[in-house]
Amino acid sequence: MRLLVASGILLIFLSSVSGAGGINEQMSLEGTGLVDINYQEYVEASKSFQIEIELDSQASENETKVVWITQICINTGVCYPPENNDEWLTEDGKKLIGSIDIDEDASYINWRFKMNWSDGDEENFPQSGFGWKVWSSCWFDGEKWGGIDDSCNSVKGESKINTYSRIASIMAVFTVLFLFLSKKFSS
Repeated sequence: MRLLVASGILLIFLSSVSGAGGINEQMSLEGTGLVDINYQEYVEASKSFQIEIELDSQASENETKVVWITQICINTGVCYPPENNDEWLTEDGKKLIGSIDIDEDASYINWRFKMNWSDGDEENFPQSGFGWKVWSSCWFDGEKWGGIDDSCNSVKGESKINTYSRIASIMAVFTVLFLFLSKKFSS
């Protein structure tokens, strides 16, 4: 029975890679120490993604340190581990400009901020998960292609993802079959 439940969970995971695609997300800045955030409406493969944030007067006067925590997710449904970005391209005390390089197969980028307040306290915005998501100009959400780039709907791209999904599904089925047979013959 446990084997059946585990295989069901695995197959559900394989069928739903990253949820509904193409909708950017952003959280409210209220209570964050940030006044404004500017960034591109979409990320572009193999290019830099730039963000500009403006601190409120209290945070900038107290020399609050800001860490931009990013996570890039690619078209196969894999999300890389989050990375801390605390080196800013420009810092004038109130405005910070940061940049990260985007992968060739990026579907979207997630991010959040960690505020290192002058009194030594740290606070994440949001407290868990990510508060912002910006989709690529060409993305695959596990079911369909989308984005502003017309070339992203190419047959080559679809076959690459479909091949990956088929291989993963076949491996899952054989793994479940192997576990079932090994348990049956060991009894």
